[in-house]
Amino acid sequence: MQHKRATTQVQIHDLIASRWSPRAFAVDKMVSHPDLTACLEAARWAPSCFNDQPWRFVVCDKSSNLAAWETALSVIVEKNQLWAKNAPVLILTVAMQNFNHNGKTNRFAAYDTGAATLSLCLQANALGLITHQMGGFDADKARQVLNLPDDCTPMAMLALGYQAEADNLAEEFQAGEQAERSRAALEQRFYLGQWGEAFK
Repeated sequence: MQHKRATTQVQIHDLIASRWSPRAFAVDKMVSHPDLTACLEAARWAPSCFNDQPWRFVVCDKSSNLAAWETALSVIVEKNQLWAKNAPVLILTVAMQNFNHNGKTNRFAAYDTGAATLSLCLQANALGLITHQMGGFDADKARQVLNLPDDCTPMAMLALGYQAEADNLAEEFQAGEQAERSRAALEQRFYLGQWGEAFK
């Protein structure tokens, strides 16, 4: 298996440094209900503005509801389906557009849903699972086939499962799966005191 720990400028927790987004999923290994529930529970305890918890997760588990899983897979763009078809769990992350307590627009909904999703991904990593989030899906189709309400925004499709060897992937994905991870330097994205003043 590919283990691609981040090369960090200072030491960070291994749970974060070891998390990455493989595409090679083990097609024959299902996620247990307790592990899936733990991932969702981690998301449930994410922070949110006014504790509004604007996230919604449509969980499609191949082992318990094949039809729902196939529906979720059909929403994913064709290129991503080439590898996502091996993931035993597909989860659509959704942000509710309005606050629960007053019905006003919640401009933090996407931010908070992202926080919940990262919590899910970190819990999955702690359990020896892998996740891969995708923007490559048809949001309008998702609304229709997954019966979403009007006042929400489909954010991403997430694949969850166990890692397989990179050579299980189509050839076009193998180089990316094996490539070294990279990020922009800290001072290129983080500022001290004002915009453009590099953090050092």
